Amino acid sequence: MKGTKSKGKADSKLSVKKTTPAKRGKGAEKDPNKPKRPPSAFFVFMEEFREEYKKKHPGNKSVATIGKAGGEKWRSFSDAEKAPFVQKADKRKAEYEKTLKAYNKKQAEGTKAEEEEEESDRSKSEVNDDEDDDEGSDEEDDD
Repeated sequence: MKGTKSKGKADSKLSVKKTTPAKRGKGAEKDPNKPKRPPSAFFVFMEEFREEYKKKHPGNKSVATIGKAGGEKWRSFSDAEKAPFVQKADKRKAEYEKTLKAYNKKQAEGTKAEEEEEESDRSKSEVNDDEDDDEGSDEEDDD
């Protein structure tokens, strides 16, 4: 009897509070035009390793198995064996940095244009406000 009562209490104590996605601090929305980060040397290796592994084991569809086998092989490599993958990764990183600079430059130009447009809109509204004030003062003079 006591066991059933305490079991209910234990469940309420052990329950995990789930947070809704709205409560989590999500940063600014991701820009789909932003270039993707380049893969590390390990992921460059895994691209090639996956193809080889699938040829040798065509029936294996498990991502985990391929990942474990790739990780074990990568750990067994010496630095000399890893060198070609590191070079490919460095080359991709250099390309990424070039495209990222171009992207950032484009974004900065777009931001400046938007700011200038907003400024011109503000100045137009200020001019219109001045005109409105003049019209109002004419009406006051007529009284």
